[in-house]
Amino acid sequence: MELRHLRYFVAIAEERSFTRAAERLWIAQPGLSTQTRQLERELGVQLFERHSRGVDLTRAGELFLERARAALVAADIARSTGRDLESGLLGTVRLGISTVARCQAASALLDAFARSRPAVEVTVTESYGGALARDLQDGRLDAVLAASVFRSADLRGVDLGSEPWMVLVGRGHRLAADGPLDVNDLQGENIVVTGHRDGAGYDRAVADTLSELGLSPTLRGGGPGPALLAAVARGDALALSTAPGALDPQLLARPLAPARTLSFELLWSDATPSPVLSELIRTAECHTVDPGRGLRPALRVVA
Repeated sequence: MELRHLRYFVAIAEERSFTRAAERLWIAQPGLSTQTRQLERELGVQLFERHSRGVDLTRAGELFLERARAALVAADIARSTGRDLESGLLGTVRLGISTVARCQAASALLDAFARSRPAVEVTVTESYGGALARDLQDGRLDAVLAASVFRSADLRGVDLGSEPWMVLVGRGHRLAADGPLDVNDLQGENIVVTGHRDGAGYDRAVADTLSELGLSPTLRGGGPGPALLAAVARGDALALSTAPGALDPQLLARPLAPARTLSFELLWSDATPSPVLSELIRTAECHTVDPGRGLRPALRVVA
C-alpha cells in the first residue's frame, strides 16, 4: 500500500464517483478502478458499493476513510519537517539567563517566542553572566540574556533596554522602609557582591555605579548560590540588583536615588545563526518591555 492509493481512495469517497475522482486526480478512470480493486484485495474488504449513479462507502469503507485521512495528514506533517526546521518552526534553542542582576524583558521575550513558535523547545540555564558568556563562546549555549557588561567583541547582540538599580535591604536593617533610598545613606555600608570570577562583570557594575555617585563602597563577597544574599537578609549588609522579582520575605527592594540603570542584551556568537535562533533574535528585535506597560516595539541590533 502506498500513499497514492490512500489519496485515490479518499478522492473517490469524497466525489462518490470514479469518473469525478479521475478528473480531480488527473488520471485515467480505468487505472483508478484497477488501483482501487488492488487496494480492496490487499485489505481483504470491499470499500465501495458500486451502482449506476456512482459509489457508496461500505461500513469498512467508512472506517478506512477516517484512517486514510489521518494517515495522509500525518504524512503531510512528516513531509513538512525539513521546511519547518528551515523556517524556525521546529527545533531547540539553549538560552542562558544571568542571575543576580535580572531583566524584566526575559519573561516577556520568552512568552512572545513561545506563543509564536510553540513547537520549539527552549532550554533555560541560569548562572553568573561570565559562566554563560563562556558557554556561549564554547558552543554550549545558543544565546544569553545578560547585562551588557558581559558582552565581548566577538559577540553580537540585541538591545533589550535597561533596568533601574534597586537596593536590597534586610527587614531588620536601619534602612528598611518603603520608597527610594538616597544614595548618601549607603555611605559606610557593606555592599554584597558575588566575589566570584564569573560574577566579576556584575561586581564591577555595582562598584562603578556607586563610584559615579560619589561613594567608596566596602564590597564583600556573598555566599555561594542561593546563600549570596544571606548577609543582607540578616541585616549585616546591603546589595544592589535589578528587577529582583520574587524576593526572600526577609528582604525589601528600594529604588536607588538618584536613579541609575543597567543595560541588557540578548547575545549570540554565530555570524549565521540557525533558523530557530534567528526567530528568537527576530522576536527580540520586535519587542521589549516597558515597565508598567508590557511589550512594545523598541529594540535595535548591535553589530
